Amino acid sequence: MLTSLFPHTHTRYSSLPVLGGVLEDLCVWLEARGYPPSAIGRRMEAAPFLDECLRQRQIQSVSGCTAAQLRACLPRQKRWTPQIAYTLGRSLLKYLEEQGDLASTPPTPSERLIHAYREHLERVRGLAASTIGQHAGLAGDFLHFLRYDDDMHRLPQVRGVDLEAFVAHASARVGRITMQKVIAILRSFLRFLAVSGETPAGLDRHLDSPRHHRGERLVRALPWNDVLSLLHAIDRSMVKGCRDYAMLLLIATYGLRVSEVASLDLDDIQWRARVVHVPRPKVGAPLALPLTDEVAAALVAYLRHRSGEAGERRLFLRVRVPRGPVQPTAVCDAFDVWVARAGVNAPGLGGPHCLRHALAMHLLRQGTPLKTIGDLLGHRSVESTGIYLRLQVEDLRDVALPLPPRDSSSEVRP
Repeated sequence: MLTSLFPHTHTRYSSLPVLGGVLEDLCVWLEARGYPPSAIGRRMEAAPFLDECLRQRQIQSVSGCTAAQLRACLPRQKRWTPQIAYTLGRSLLKYLEEQGDLASTPPTPSERLIHAYREHLERVRGLAASTIGQHAGLAGDFLHFLRYDDDMHRLPQVRGVDLEAFVAHASARVGRITMQKVIAILRSFLRFLAVSGETPAGLDRHLDSPRHHRGERLVRALPWNDVLSLLHAIDRSMVKGCRDYAMLLLIATYGLRVSEVASLDLDDIQWRARVVHVPRPKVGAPLALPLTDEVAAALVAYLRHRSGEAGERRLFLRVRVPRGPVQPTAVCDAFDVWVARAGVNAPGLGGPHCLRHALAMHLLRQGTPLKTIGDLLGHRSVESTGIYLRLQVEDLRDVALPLPPRDSSSEVRP
């Protein structure tokens, strides 16, 4: 591929001392991931600069290097060529990692301990992968706070004052409700450490969780007219607009969670039966929903313009390279972009989840039973759906008993 990119100067790249032997395969790898020739060519033009950076670090071959060694060689300057060389280096790292050509580094004490904790959460407690990731992330923060890698004897010396210091450190970044989750995860990790013999038993009882009363905070919901304005403002002349419209319409129509939208497969859409099967691991059972005409038209418009690998079965794909399925964050990004363009005043920190709340409020005002709304939203308890009643301000005013008429004869005078 170097020959087609640089017909007259391809030997300049293939003869580089360090990168020359890997650039051709790297080009093929980038092309297979949807990168256009122009993007591949720009990266290759920066190969001599990156090759010089590698040689300055005494690296003779990229095969057998560790990821840390290669990252240390990536240029950090703000000029054009170093920036492209940095991008090339990141692509090279991903390629070498996928090919298994990177040398493995010995795990740190923290990494070994967190790996054991991950296995405990998976095998003993049966937690989902996303939940395990949250636990492992906070456990890593706690070990880093204690400087465990510098002193492996630090854990047996942990006392309540150390836990209080970490909680104060963590609370500076998150709110009170999130701190409940932080405390719960930290308690779980401390119990694991105690069972493993790393810390004294009973440290988890030193942590007091912040109080949060059920229902103290109102749900964040957009007015239904704003939901319609948001959907109408999406520019569907581009493939990105078609994709974003379909994703947000699914949330506004069915009340799907962001993760549920991102995980939809082509096989989940049964066109002839006009059914959408939504996988709901949080509930434990998939949900079959009727495929409305509006949703079907939006999906067809997107699929006609969708680009990607023929074997990719995920419904929503990335628009930019590298090609692949969207992550839940892409749904949130799409919501933020189109809310700003529509001029809609979205509730703070609501994100696309406020569309889910808006649908619940819309159905409630139409007289839909709470049980039906709860089944649609995937609520296990009717109490979870009952929070939307608190937003029905006008209806709640009708429920209140009228004040008794004022009796002038019973008026107390000084």
